[in-house]
Amino acid sequence: MLKNTDLEGQRPTEFSAYWSLDPQIIFLNHGSFGACPFPVLKAQEQARQQLEQEPVRFFVREFEPLLDQAREQLAQFVGVDGRDLVFVPNATTGVNSVLRSLRFNPGDELLTTDHEYNASRNALEFVADRADARIVVAPVPFPIASKQEIVDAVMGRVTEKTKLVLLDHISSQTGLIFPIEEIIQQLSQYGIETLIDGAHAPGMLPLNLSEIGATYYTGNCHKWLSAPKGAAFLYVRGSRQQQIRPLTISHGANSSRTDKSRFQLEFDWTGTGDPSAYLSVPAAIQFMGSLLPGGWSELISRNHKLVLSARQMLCDTLGVEIPAPSDMIGSMACIPIPDGSADELHDELFDRHQIELQVMPWPKSPQRVIRISAQIYNNFEQYQQLAGVLKQVLK
Repeated sequence: MLKNTDLEGQRPTEFSAYWSLDPQIIFLNHGSFGACPFPVLKAQEQARQQLEQEPVRFFVREFEPLLDQAREQLAQFVGVDGRDLVFVPNATTGVNSVLRSLRFNPGDELLTTDHEYNASRNALEFVADRADARIVVAPVPFPIASKQEIVDAVMGRVTEKTKLVLLDHISSQTGLIFPIEEIIQQLSQYGIETLIDGAHAPGMLPLNLSEIGATYYTGNCHKWLSAPKGAAFLYVRGSRQQQIRPLTISHGANSSRTDKSRFQLEFDWTGTGDPSAYLSVPAAIQFMGSLLPGGWSELISRNHKLVLSARQMLCDTLGVEIPAPSDMIGSMACIPIPDGSADELHDELFDRHQIELQVMPWPKSPQRVIRISAQIYNNFEQYQQLAGVLKQVLK
């Protein structure tokens, strides 16, 4: 466990100089939308300048090689072959691209959990309604005692009608890391495909998608990688790529090119847009990995230790039991708090105390949790200030 003294010298000013975050706000919610540091924004601006200097030359001659370079560096970072990876604007687009490409029959079962992110759940509802398929929801407890409870909850809802399983890699609502590799291994024995919503995973966890073995995996780059907004990826297993189409059908659909797969030809060009966020992902990987001597592994470990230390202190202050094992937590942690309005508490923390914090109904209003994030610009004293405010507000 990280002690308070271990964080001395890592005040917000040491690393926060790289971010344009408001210094008057205690920002403890990197998990919602991320925050992009200045050097990465500079790389994005350079890409935009290159585009605007000669837009025709850029899109016709320069764009595709730059996109391929960015793809290869991202693929290496997440542990897959670049041929199996495409850029998408966000993980929600990735989930929708897969779900709306697949075809289901009446009576097919689409399995998920009650922790699934609302946007992804809505997409699942859409395709289920269209096909007259059935959504099966596995309840996962929180607080929770072990990973096995998640494995048992999911596998206990599998039937011969189960066609697809949609899982968060890291639950937005509770911050839990799901044991997806073990679940995927068991599901594969039944020939059941998996779609993993890994919105929070890149940059929070070491990723090796080749080992995880999901059929489909999508993740954001704008959160814990700290790339610009509008950068995410979709991985599709090679044998399934012919079936997966982008939400926007464009020139790639009837391209005569044979040097690339139809999968990449379609996703790489869905119409004119600003690709600078995609092209800045290598800068984000490089910059964030350069902040500490141990690179990405040290950054991930540092954030993990900080959020565990902060969680312990907050639970002690509020008289709450630790709600989940440490190995089920990455750089975000959720803590149950007394019942009440989530929105009112969020607004009071922000408007009166200048603390940006995620407060969510869970499992349903008026029950609620707070979710803290730990990024390298955060320090332990910020969570101590939060604890003092919460002790007063929740009295």
